[in-house]
Amino acid sequence: MKTSKARILAIAGLVILSGCAGTGTPDLDARFGESANMLKAQQTLNPDASRNMDPVAGLDGKAAKGALDNYRDSFRKPPSEALTPLISNNVSTD
Repeated sequence: MKTSKARILAIAGLVILSGCAGTGTPDLDARFGESANMLKAQQTLNPDASRNMDPVAGLDGKAAKGALDNYRDSFRKPPSEALTPLISNNVSTD
């Protein structure tokens, strides 16, 4: 009696596990990493940028620090004015 239950469970287990032995996803496996490589290539605007020794044009340190501080402070302070509703139902209170 125990032997037949054990055999049935073993066979059921093998049937269940046989579903995992598929061939996989050959279409996706063939193109694995293609998306990451494409994104890397798109983000590389100038591969020879390391050879350019010209100084970078932009903000000086003091102006950049002020801009960054103002940006950070904009998230700390609540808005000064209450927001007006975008939709009005035109109901008078008279």
